[in-house]
Amino acid sequence: MKNILLLVHNDNGQESRLQAALDVTRAVGGHLVCLDVFIPPMVYGDVYGSGEAAVLVEEDVKRLAAENRAAVESRLTREDVSWNWQETRGNLSQELTRAAELADLIVLSSHLSEFDYPDPRRVVSDVVIKSGRPVLAVPDTCKGLAVAGPAMVAWDGSPPAANALKASVPLLKMASAVTIFEVGEPDSNYPATEAAIWLSRHDIHAKIFREDDTDIASAIMDRAQRASVSHIVMGAFGHNRTIEKLLGGVTRTMLGESEVPLFLAH
Repeated sequence: MKNILLLVHNDNGQESRLQAALDVTRAVGGHLVCLDVFIPPMVYGDVYGSGEAAVLVEEDVKRLAAENRAAVESRLTREDVSWNWQETRGNLSQELTRAAELADLIVLSSHLSEFDYPDPRRVVSDVVIKSGRPVLAVPDTCKGLAVAGPAMVAWDGSPPAANALKASVPLLKMASAVTIFEVGEPDSNYPATEAAIWLSRHDIHAKIFREDDTDIASAIMDRAQRASVSHIVMGAFGHNRTIEKLLGGVTRTMLGESEVPLFLAH
C-alpha cells in the first residue's frame, strides 16, 4: 500500500479526508495523489438566459477550485509526505475510477453531502465496485485516522469481506489491537476463526467476538463504539447492490451512520 488517491474538493468533508489520507500516507511511507474533479455546474433557466448564467457559474466554480488548490498545496508543502496534484473534468465516479488504475487505496468522504448527486453514497459504492480498489470512506466529523489505534474487521465470510481483509493487512499490522466481529451466521464456509488463522500467518493476532443480531449495522457500530476502534474493515455490497438499495443494506447504513472511517472492498 504505497499509492494513496485522495479526492480534493472545497466541501465540508475535505479536511477529514485530507487528514486521514495524510495519516495513512505517512504511516505506510507512501505517495499521495490529490485528484481535483471539476464537475460542470447544472444551471436551470430559459433558453435565452441559461447559457450566459452557465458561463458565470462555471467561472465562479473554477475560481473557488483555484483558491482551494492554493490553500491545500500550501499546506502540503509543510507536510512530510510525497505528493502530486491532478486535475480532471467530468463525472465524479467515472473520473475517480479512471484515476485509480494505479492506486492502492482511495480516500473519499462517506457522505459527500455537498455534491450534486441524488444519493451521495452512490459515489463511494460506484468507485469501490468499478475500480476494484479499496476505499477508505471518512465521515466529515473525523479528525484523521489513528493508524496505530485498535481496528475492527466486520466479518461475514463473503468474498467482499475477504477482499477487504486482504487489502487492509498493511494497516492492520500497525494497529494496537485487531478484533474480528461476526454477526449472525457467516454466508460461506469461512467463519471468523478462518479469518483469524489467515491473519495470524501475517503476524496479526486478532480476537474474535460474535453476536446473534438481526440488525447487523447497528451491532457493528455498537461494538466499534465500545472498543473505541479507529476504523472498521468490511466488505462492500456482499449482496446484489440493487437489492441492498431497495431493502437498505448494511453497506448503505454504515456509510450513512458510521462515526469512524470504513475500509471497504468489494
